[in-house]
Amino acid sequence: MHRTGTTRRGALTATGAFALGAVLTGCGGGPEPRTAPGGTDARSASVRAEALRASAARDSASLLSRYEQVAAAHPVTEAGLAPLTASVREHLTALGVPAKAPSGSPAPSPPAAPTEARAALRDLAAEERRLADRRATALLTAEPELARLLASVAAAGAAHAYLLTELAKETSA
Repeated sequence: MHRTGTTRRGALTATGAFALGAVLTGCGGGPEPRTAPGGTDARSASVRAEALRASAARDSASLLSRYEQVAAAHPVTEAGLAPLTASVREHLTALGVPAKAPSGSPAPSPPAAPTEARAALRDLAAEERRLADRRATALLTAEPELARLLASVAAAGAAHAYLLTELAKETSA
């Protein structure tokens, strides 16, 4: 039987992800931008921040649907996915979207889950990595408060990707 739990590699990966988030959010303390008369820069920054937050929320909602779809299609993965699914729901709430309880038919229609549980978990891990990378890139243009939130969600996504990869290794076909 394979040992489950925290490994040195897992701890170092998670620590690296959190450190990256801390470093990236620490860079937001520059001089305040000048605003034109009437505050147009402040308004445009607010609009950009809301668009970025809405995009991150859509991505999280789609990811939540994928988690629910994989758990429904592969009951053997349900116990391992439950804490990660709950975490994605919390990310939605933090992004300002009330996360709904699991439903039989998720609103966004993600691609169909692979027929093999391991492949479905690997695909889910790849999606988590892709979103973590996208959110880390978005930190460069986000306002400080949103940048901290995105860094936290990106770090959690990187940790989820690692955990999903390990779960795929331990899951029987």
